[in-house]
Amino acid sequence: MQIRKLAYTAIFMAVGILTSHLVYIPIGIAKCFPLQHVINILLAVLLGTRYSVSAAFGISLLRNILGTGSLLAFPGSMVGAALSGFLYKRTNSIWGAIAGEIIGTGILGALLAYPVAKYFIGSAAGAFFFVVPFMVSTTGGSIIAYLLYKTAIPAVLTEKLKG
Repeated sequence: MQIRKLAYTAIFMAVGILTSHLVYIPIGIAKCFPLQHVINILLAVLLGTRYSVSAAFGISLLRNILGTGSLLAFPGSMVGAALSGFLYKRTNSIWGAIAGEIIGTGILGALLAYPVAKYFIGSAAGAFFFVVPFMVSTTGGSIIAYLLYKTAIPAVLTEKLKG
């Protein structure tokens, strides 16, 4: 079963990497990527926190290597993935995963992006500068994830992933 979960995680990562140059919103030095939040939520719900955070890290790393992301992708995706998985496990509800993603990325990840931007990128943006773009990105991605969860992911697939 472990191999199956790793394979599904790799597939989600491939989708994230292959679409990263197609679907992003440039806002200042940030490249907001709503599909990252879709992936974070779906993996948190289907496979768990460990897989969601691992995929967020892997996608962020590869996007940076390929030049389609920025260092802000790390706090912007990993915190949301972790909180999404944590709250899903506590609530066993898609709404818990969505709340975790929005709070984790839109607020906590955005605030953690400030020192990354200041010390590694050399940006003079204020501490709260990233909250609005991260919130827009994560809210849009969360809506898409909810729609996919309710319409495109059949119960059979969910059972296979969890089983």
